[in-house]
Amino acid sequence: MPSSPRRIPYPGAIRINVQGAFIVDDEPSRPPSSVGLRTADINGNGKNTHNRDIVLPYHTADVSHIAVDIGGSLAKLVYFTRDGDSIGGRLNFTMFETENVEDLFEFMSKLISAKRQSISEGSEETDVTTTEKKKVYIMATGGGAYKFYDRMRKELDVEICREDEMECLIVGLDFFITEIPTEVFTYSEQNPMFFVEAKADIYPYLLVNIGSGVSMIMVSGPRQFKRIGGSSLGGGTLWGLLSLLTGAKSFDEMLDMAAKGDNTNVDMLVGDIYGADYGRIGLKSSTIASSFGKVFKKRLESADGVQISDQTGNRIELYGATHKAEDDVDMPRPARFRAEDISRSLLYAVSNNIGQIAYLQAQRYNLEHIYFGGSFIRGHPQTMNTLSYAIKFWSNGEKKAYFLRHEGYLGAVGAFLKRQPTGWGRRNSMEEKR
Repeated sequence: MPSSPRRIPYPGAIRINVQGAFIVDDEPSRPPSSVGLRTADINGNGKNTHNRDIVLPYHTADVSHIAVDIGGSLAKLVYFTRDGDSIGGRLNFTMFETENVEDLFEFMSKLISAKRQSISEGSEETDVTTTEKKKVYIMATGGGAYKFYDRMRKELDVEICREDEMECLIVGLDFFITEIPTEVFTYSEQNPMFFVEAKADIYPYLLVNIGSGVSMIMVSGPRQFKRIGGSSLGGGTLWGLLSLLTGAKSFDEMLDMAAKGDNTNVDMLVGDIYGADYGRIGLKSSTIASSFGKVFKKRLESADGVQISDQTGNRIELYGATHKAEDDVDMPRPARFRAEDISRSLLYAVSNNIGQIAYLQAQRYNLEHIYFGGSFIRGHPQTMNTLSYAIKFWSNGEKKAYFLRHEGYLGAVGAFLKRQPTGWGRRNSMEEKR
């Protein structure tokens, strides 16, 4: 007999059973279900690039709410579906670009309709009262919860519960740290994913949430947190500059280019200056001395020979990006710099900056554990390696950078778990003691 299930209550007094929860690494074929809402019932343009749903094998109750975290660049959605003919279900994760908010609302509308139908049929055992059965809630956080509040209420015709963004981030991170196996890991080139066991003693820690910008939050205990710093140079910076320099159409495309690039064609290294390591101060020859430091010299060498447009209006190549002759090009850009190299260089520049600031904040407040979250990371090896190296280098190996497999969904999951009554009984929860 299994031990008493740990359950998470939420609006409508329903409880989410997290006993035996696990992450789906490779999506299996999913048999059709005769009852309840299924992922197959919903079609949309959202992206679930990591394919990492969380299976809740013992959860039997209906779930009458959806959570959304609408940021400046991306909107992240978390919702529950039935898992074939089994008794349980799963938490699903998907995201949309915020500029395509119409696609998000269309997806949510279909999701809400399917949930209402499922709840009305009463085919599943449920904890909700009769009055609550037909209600569907939207638990919303992020700036878009306010920016799009009136529009969501009008177009989706549901009750919108807005939740504090920073608090949702902490609740979500706490849930992943304490409840989900193989969620938290450290990264190195030698051991790309070294998983950290869930534990109850998690405070204090530093959360570095990298979205469009960067927020650094010190968490000292349950519901005890303070934003201690941040930076305007985050994912939005990388996205914006690379869209100007490379012509890439999406953030994923930019990360793909960065993975294929060689930053040494763009960056000035210690070896370019000294011809070798600078051992006295611990700098290897491969250390970046100046991001984009080689560009100016190489640009001067090649500027006279750069053709910006032809006379027929045909497309030409600039930095590996395609432009038409009528495009607004204010100054020549040397064609010798590949879009892939530029992408990798800028990714390193932004990541190194964040890593060093994170270390300084952790050092200032004596925080040993540093968790990196936000959609900027996306499981990208170069990003994680740069952040890990920065923390290890500046702390002389005394501190570690921790990552999560659902790093972009902390706020959405936190919103999903919000509005819980006292004594809800999750094993290691920050909500357990209020």
